[in-house]
Amino acid sequence: MQRTEFSQTLQSNMALPANETSMAERSQWVLNAPAPPSTWHNLMASVRNTISSYQKMCSYIRGQPGPKVVLSFLRSIFPILHWGRNYSPTKFRNDLLAGLTIASLCIPQSIGYATLAKLDPEYGLYTSVVPPLIYALMGTSREIAIGPVAVVSLLLSSMIQKLIDPAIDPNGYRKLVFTTTFFAGIFQAAFGLFRLGFLVDFLSHAAIVGFMGGAAIIIGLQQLKGLFGINHFTNKTDIISVMKSVWESVDHPWNPRNFVLGCSFFIFILFTRFLGKRNKKLFWLPAISPLVSVMLSTLIVFLTRADKSGVNIVRHIKGGLNPSSINQIDLNSPHIGALAKIGLVVAAVALTESVAVGRSFASMKGYHLDGNKEMVSLGFMNIIGCFTSCYVATGSFSRTVVNFTAGCETLASNIVMAIVVLISLQCLTKLLYFTPTAILASIILSALPGLIDINEAYKIWKVDKLDFLACVGAFFGVLFASVELGLLVAVGISFTKIIWISIGAGTETLGRLPGTDVFCDAQQYPMAVKIPGVAIIRVKSSLLCFSNANSVRERILKWISREEAKGNIEDNTGSIIQLVILDTSNLVSIDTSGIASLEELHKSLVSSGKHVRASNCQSSLASDL
Repeated sequence: MQRTEFSQTLQSNMALPANETSMAERSQWVLNAPAPPSTWHNLMASVRNTISSYQKMCSYIRGQPGPKVVLSFLRSIFPILHWGRNYSPTKFRNDLLAGLTIASLCIPQSIGYATLAKLDPEYGLYTSVVPPLIYALMGTSREIAIGPVAVVSLLLSSMIQKLIDPAIDPNGYRKLVFTTTFFAGIFQAAFGLFRLGFLVDFLSHAAIVGFMGGAAIIIGLQQLKGLFGINHFTNKTDIISVMKSVWESVDHPWNPRNFVLGCSFFIFILFTRFLGKRNKKLFWLPAISPLVSVMLSTLIVFLTRADKSGVNIVRHIKGGLNPSSINQIDLNSPHIGALAKIGLVVAAVALTESVAVGRSFASMKGYHLDGNKEMVSLGFMNIIGCFTSCYVATGSFSRTVVNFTAGCETLASNIVMAIVVLISLQCLTKLLYFTPTAILASIILSALPGLIDINEAYKIWKVDKLDFLACVGAFFGVLFASVELGLLVAVGISFTKIIWISIGAGTETLGRLPGTDVFCDAQQYPMAVKIPGVAIIRVKSSLLCFSNANSVRERILKWISREEAKGNIEDNTGSIIQLVILDTSNLVSIDTSGIASLEELHKSLVSSGKHVRASNCQSSLASDL
């Protein structure tokens, strides 16, 4: 059918409230899109735009004095030079209060998370000094609190201990942790510098919810060792191995004083958290309760000499400034390939948690968080950290909530926190000699409920069953197999979902809403009027490729056959559908398989006496179609 014939067909059948000339013009707009620019034209335009922007930048730089250019460059790398200009005493007072508050929570948590990572307690404190200072210089989030977190600590210990047992070779294990931290920082910085943050998105929100929930339970079960004072405990993380280890320890002698001491302060911490939720003015109470628990329990053990009665204590914590660990970065290790893989996994999980926390609080404060800059700052933070005896640090959700509630204004609260932890390393480590390990276990246990989000899992179930499957897969994978297998299952299900959606690309028939020029899905809007003798079909996919092209073609042919079989509408020639219009407004990409499939569709329809046209083609597809 010629274009003029098609215009006449539309005009005679649609009865739109417009004259014949305007209808013909509109028909041509839809069916005859302007010729798309050639590939050479697009390439040259891109080159011209790049050169033009470079010329503008150079002309701007030439017109500015040297110091101003250097300052502008430094501000783009170090945001503190930008917000520091408007820093006021009022902001400092708020940041000082917030920094002191999160420091009181950070010190006991850092010690506990270091033990969870199978490292000496001081390494958790080291990780709460240098990384927060680096992030304060380079980070863009105002509220996020940097330091060690439970999930990353579990990831490191569960995967690296398969290479070297920390109980047998603690120095070798520590070298692998620092090397993994180096790789994690490299990956994080690369994601930001090369705009590869989309790779992290393969860990979907649903997968992270399930992974966090499973990891929280595993972390909680791991703390039974410290809570019951069990000396012989499994290094495996799956729930079956952990419960078996707990059951076998029943036959061994254990001291109930550890359990009583740990549970008492665990209840105390939960009670202060309850009071803090009931009265917002008491936000500082749950924040300082872990530090108060450490101080009181240490004092009790020291005065009663309970350590001689079977209460397990931390004993020696090395004090002083962060020692250099450059010579412990072992890039010639026989496990270098495995360490790189572990670094990639840890980098992705740490980035996902930190960026998600940062964006949620940025939306509350009404400012934009640049994800790529965040990745760069977190990457350089961990690269520098691994040279100063720190393991992987990231944004902590629990400490960020406390920081936000305490009224922080800028990242200066992280600087205050780091200084307080540094003072503690210099002056207070000897006082922690008698700290019972059961208290550290109770502090970690008290932080776990925030990682289990049942309401969010229920919401995922209501919205998307495949997403919920990824959530459940990650949860049970972590719980019954291993941390890395849980992540692998979640990513695998997410990829399967993408393939399933691609293969299952559907079609919809369009009709016109009465009295308008709007065409919509006739099934969704039953009042939409179909044009007699004309079938307008839209592909419900942005991609027509090898995975779904044949499926789309078969659906279109089956729908036309089914409509003709109904025999509800017939014209004088005895044929039902004379014209098939493919609305390609959703399509943004098509490959050779898609083109071949459309050619086969065209031949099938033409051979049965029908005319075929494509409308609303994107400029990138118009030349192909």
